[in-house]
Amino acid sequence: MNSMRIDILDPKAKRLLKDLADLNLIAIRDTSKNGFASVLKKLRSKTISAPTLEEITHEVELVRSKRHAKQG
Repeated sequence: MNSMRIDILDPKAKRLLKDLADLNLIAIRDTSKNGFASVLKKLRSKTISAPTLEEITHEVELVRSKRHAKQG
């Protein structure tokens, strides 16, 4: 199966695509409904609280020190 993203410029094209879907030649999935926002909301719902600025800073410094250790 191949997947494509298509920008529909003419409403007639949308009708044609729906006809193809009715014939079971293609499947249409609407991904324009805040896909990123829903994933972000799902990830955030799993945490008890947001990290503090100090926790974020500490994590960034850890990653930076590991990165610099690999380069040097």
